[in-house]
Amino acid sequence: MKTKKFIAATALVTSLLLFAACGPKNEKKSADSSATETKTSESVDLNALDLPQLSETIGEDEDLVEMVTTEGTIEIKLFPKYAPKAVENFMTHAKDGYYDNVTFHRIVKDFMIQSGDPKGDGTGGESIWNEEFAPEISPNLYHLNGALAMARTGGPVTDKTQGSQFYIVQNEENKSDGLLKDEYPEKIIEAYKNGGTPALDFNYSVFGQVIKGMDIVNKISDTETKMNESGSEKSVPVKDIKIEKINILQEAKK
Repeated sequence: MKTKKFIAATALVTSLLLFAACGPKNEKKSADSSATETKTSESVDLNALDLPQLSETIGEDEDLVEMVTTEGTIEIKLFPKYAPKAVENFMTHAKDGYYDNVTFHRIVKDFMIQSGDPKGDGTGGESIWNEEFAPEISPNLYHLNGALAMARTGGPVTDKTQGSQFYIVQNEENKSDGLLKDEYPEKIIEAYKNGGTPALDFNYSVFGQVIKGMDIVNKISDTETKMNESGSEKSVPVKDIKIEKINILQEAKK
């Protein structure tokens, strides 16, 4: 049975859901069932961590993709070093044309734009392993404005809950207030002044960052929407906005 996956954003007045597919099918290969630690260890020097989202430079260990949409082009760098399965899943789907002509089926302004479901209603899509895989939570990656992350079903972050759906964070408001220096690197707290959704940190896999085309992300977020079937939120685009294709511009050196 297909159901919708969700994210509960505690910083919002209402529960905002991020949907993806569920229900494993026959395996092609095994997906890792374990997630990385959801919180950083007290022994970790947060301010000494590599924070790749803060640089527009493309490292040799990073991938770069061009997402061509009906509204314009978005360039995103991906971080296989910190979220290897999420990146492998996304890159393989991109190469295979899995995301071609897939719509942004859910748009919530000042929160995120969501895609990756071939069915276009939030109930479809699967991973390249034909089974869901567990989130990869890294202290190096955060839900800054423009972050690319995996949608998933509810439940413990260690469970296999991710398929093919993803979202791009879209929120330009200052979100640095209340973030503690013993939980966040100082540079990330500073970066949150430019927007993002820290309420999602440590619960969803961030695996990329928009480096060009945030104006297109904002344009998509401004799309007129209507209420969804359940009446829980106004998030269904009135017109179709599609990913025409995803071009691979650089693959990380292994």
